[in-house]
Amino acid sequence: MVSKSASDKYPVAVIGAGSFGTAVANLLAENGPVLFYSRRPEAVESINRDRVNSGQQIHANITATNDLSEIAERCYLMFPSVSSDVFRQVMRDLAPFLRPYHMMIHCTKGFDIKLEAGKSILDKDVILYPNDIYTMSKVILDETCVKRVGCMSGPNLAREIASFHPAATVIASKFDEVIKEGDAAIRSKRLQVFSNHDIYAVELAGVLKNSMALAAGALGGMGYGQNAMAFLITRGMGEIIRLATAMGADKQAFLGLAGIGDLVATCTSPMSRNYTVGARLAKGETLADIIASSTEVAEGIKTVSISKKLADSTGTKTPIIQIIYRVLFEDLPVQQAMNYMMEYRSGYDSDYL
Repeated sequence: MVSKSASDKYPVAVIGAGSFGTAVANLLAENGPVLFYSRRPEAVESINRDRVNSGQQIHANITATNDLSEIAERCYLMFPSVSSDVFRQVMRDLAPFLRPYHMMIHCTKGFDIKLEAGKSILDKDVILYPNDIYTMSKVILDETCVKRVGCMSGPNLAREIASFHPAATVIASKFDEVIKEGDAAIRSKRLQVFSNHDIYAVELAGVLKNSMALAAGALGGMGYGQNAMAFLITRGMGEIIRLATAMGADKQAFLGLAGIGDLVATCTSPMSRNYTVGARLAKGETLADIIASSTEVAEGIKTVSISKKLADSTGTKTPIIQIIYRVLFEDLPVQQAMNYMMEYRSGYDSDYL
C-alpha cells in the first residue's frame, strides 16, 4: 500500500518536460495530481491536448503549465528535472515565487561549474578544483530560499520506466521529512524507494559514472563480451570512489543503488546516451559528428573532461578516465586505448576500500 503524506492535499510539481521528467511525472501521477512545467507554450498545449510527450502517454492526473508562479502557489513539493546547463537559470526564474516551506527533490545528474568568462569545460587549459564544482542541491541553496533539498538518483533509465519496467531509486537528503515526502509521492508497485542522508555523495555518484558509460559503449561497439565489461565496471567503480573521496565525499553511498547500481545500469544498456556515444566512437565516428547528429548531448562528454581535470588537480589515480579523455579529445583510436588498458599495471584489487 502506498504511504500517505501531507502532499496528498496538493499537486506535486515536475519542472522540465524532457524524457526523464515525463517518466517521473507519470510515476508521481499514479499517486495523485501533478503539475508538469514546460517553458514552451506549444509543448504545454500539446501535452494537455494530445496526452503524449517524449513518446510517452501522459497520465490523466497530469496537467501541463508554463507558469512558474502557479507551480509555486499550488505545490510545495517539486521535482526539478532539467539539464545541468540550464538548472541555475531555471532556479533563478523560479526563486521569486518560492517560500521556505517548499521542498525540492531534483532529478538532474550533472554539475554546475564555476569558470572564467569565455571559458568552456572542454577547454584543455582549464584547471578545476573540487571547490569549483556545484552539485544541483548546492545550486538550489545558492539561488533560492528553499532549504529542504533532496535528490533522486540510481539506476533509473527513462525508457525502462516509461515502459513500466520495475525499478528502484534513491532519495537522498539531510532532512528526514524530504525523504518521507518524496517516498510517499513517488513509491509505487513498480518503483521501490531507498533512502540515504549523504546527498553530496549520491549526487557525485550520479554524475561521475557517466565517464565509464562512454567506455562501456566503446567496449560494446568493439564486440567485446562480459569479461571485459565486468573488468571495466569494477575498476571504473574504484576510480569513481577514489575521485569522489578526493572531493570530500564518503565512499559508502557508492556501494549502493546510487553508485554501483547506477553504474551497472548505464554501462550495460544501449538505451543510455553515454553508452551510445562510446559505441559510435568504437565504430569510427568522430566526436564532432556524434555531437552534430545528436538531439541531446550526452552528459558523459562533459563528465570525462571534468573528471580528468579534477583527477589532475587532486593527484588522483584514474587511468580509465585519462584514457577515455584521450579518445574523446586527443583522437586516440579506441583499439589503442583498449591495448593501453590491458598493459596498465594496477596493483591491489580493492585498493579503493
